[in-house]
Amino acid sequence: MKRLKKVLGFVYQNEKLRSLFEGRKYSAIGTLGFIKMRRRQVLKHSIFLISMVVCVCCFLIVSMTVLKLPEAPKKESEMGFYPMTRSRKVSLKDANLGRFAEMMIDMLPQDLAFTVFLPSEKAFKRDLRLSVNDGLKSDRFNDTYAILTRILGFSTVPRALSSANVKLGELVNYDSLSGFPLYVSKDIDGMLVVNRIRSETVDVRKKEIIVHVMDGIIMDAEFEQSVLSDNDTEED
Repeated sequence: MKRLKKVLGFVYQNEKLRSLFEGRKYSAIGTLGFIKMRRRQVLKHSIFLISMVVCVCCFLIVSMTVLKLPEAPKKESEMGFYPMTRSRKVSLKDANLGRFAEMMIDMLPQDLAFTVFLPSEKAFKRDLRLSVNDGLKSDRFNDTYAILTRILGFSTVPRALSSANVKLGELVNYDSLSGFPLYVSKDIDGMLVVNRIRSETVDVRKKEIIVHVMDGIIMDAEFEQSVLSDNDTEED
């Protein structure tokens, strides 16, 4: 009888322990499920929050970009159109380059690309006191030809450079055939300015050669002084 009670008591205790264990097991499972559910909610909220932040940033960037856009220019000069430039572009037949300029162009090969910043006849007479009537006389022709050759070396670059290739406000630098540095820009009227000498006519073409007629002579100070000294000596 006592043994039977012990057995029953042991069974009862085991049942109680098992019930307690199963209760804790289910409680732990429920806790884990709750934690997983919370993690999912936090993850969803985090993704939503990040999406909102990205959207707000994109909206701010677009708004700032739109606010900073400049107003469309109304004047032709502000848009980069220069009516004077178009009227100054003439063909070689219509351009009155002068005898000295024609001689200089003929010195270059016509099938290669060159850009020449040629002085006008007025510039030759004003800056070097060199005129066609006197300079092309038989006794002075060789000296004049040598002067034109030197000026051609100062004022010619071995590439095609039209006025359209130079942007307004931009300063470009090229070396001439003689190695003399040329600093080229474009003014508000679309005329090229080379070493502070302004052009009178731009984009005159003869085959592959582009000619810009300048209101001055591109040369170094030493050459200018030597030519003027020679002219003064001959006049004396």
